[in-house]
Amino acid sequence: MTTVSRTQDQHSHLDEDPAFALHRGGKLHISSSVDVHDHEGLSLAYTPGVARVCDAIAETPELVETYTWKSNLVAVVTDGTAVLGLGDIGPEASLPVMEGKSLLFKQFGDVDSVPIALGCTGVDEIVETVVRMAPSFGGINLEDIAAPRCFEIERRLRERLDIPVFHDDQHGTAIVTVAALHNAARLTGRTLADLRVVVSGAGSAGVAVTKMLIDGGIGDIAVADSKGMIHDGREDLNPVKQELAGISNRAGLRGSIESALAGADVFIGLSSGEVPESVVATMADDAIIFAMANPKPEVHPDVARKYASVVATGRSDFPNQINNVLAFPGVFRGAFDARATDITENMKLAAAEALAGLVGDDLAADYVIPSPFDPRVVPAVSAAVAAQAREDGVVRA
Repeated sequence: MTTVSRTQDQHSHLDEDPAFALHRGGKLHISSSVDVHDHEGLSLAYTPGVARVCDAIAETPELVETYTWKSNLVAVVTDGTAVLGLGDIGPEASLPVMEGKSLLFKQFGDVDSVPIALGCTGVDEIVETVVRMAPSFGGINLEDIAAPRCFEIERRLRERLDIPVFHDDQHGTAIVTVAALHNAARLTGRTLADLRVVVSGAGSAGVAVTKMLIDGGIGDIAVADSKGMIHDGREDLNPVKQELAGISNRAGLRGSIESALAGADVFIGLSSGEVPESVVATMADDAIIFAMANPKPEVHPDVARKYASVVATGRSDFPNQINNVLAFPGVFRGAFDARATDITENMKLAAAEALAGLVGDDLAADYVIPSPFDPRVVPAVSAAVAAQAREDGVVRA
């Protein structure tokens, strides 16, 4: 018996848990799109026929989009340093999550993808590795890379590559949050411009949500990290937070997040910090609470509903789930359909607007964002993203 077989036998009791049973052998496999069952087929799929295709691509490189799977293929790249709420668990332990991401890409957006867990964590190492493997892929989805390195990695990859690069922890979260907040504001008779928002968490999601809400016309927004409110007067800020201080918190809020929430219209939780009920009670009338820490929200929905008109979480067992699967399959589907070379800020805003628009006249306190299983989601998001890519001029001729 091999070592692998002995290990599998020793751990077979794990399959009593349905999550382990589902994951046995992994959640993905590669299947061929053509059948080869005779010599003629073999000679076309491989040598000598394949050589004619290779020569054509060498002479006209853009033919790779038509005669390989590159144009519909995403690399789902992680270093395993910020996996779900588990933290830095390493590349091997991140693979079940990356496989799950690929499964969702295919099921919801008909986008092929390959999970790639890297055995390095340095910015230079990750950037160079991804750049070197990029010729095989039509897009790069960065996943579960800890802040602040994730910002620099994405920025440098976008500069060096002519294919879409998207950090889902940032922009997927931001797209869905902005869409849901737009509808929550509409339900309570307001617009984004009327709202004062407090964000808990200055990691990848917190920074991206804040920037996208500013681009979307939010009234005012302030962000708290573990040391309190981020403002221009703080001297302990890294460059990412320093930039955030310069574009947010126009009210100049200082001190704790608890004091900042007094009179606030919106709380957006993107950290693991708990907010006491007594603090929630100080928020403005018709408050909106998006407590998205998972599995334990910063404010339990039962508590939040006592004070808020709209409550959303990151969990699937409560209404208004802020789930990235509402964004990334449609964003890449639209980018690929338009043959986009980048994913611009306007494309992300277009995705959020399309997502919000699907709720329409069915808007209610327990329905400010569609379900991931709503069949309209990917077509609407992809069409909006593709149209905006063309308008922004980031498409191949």
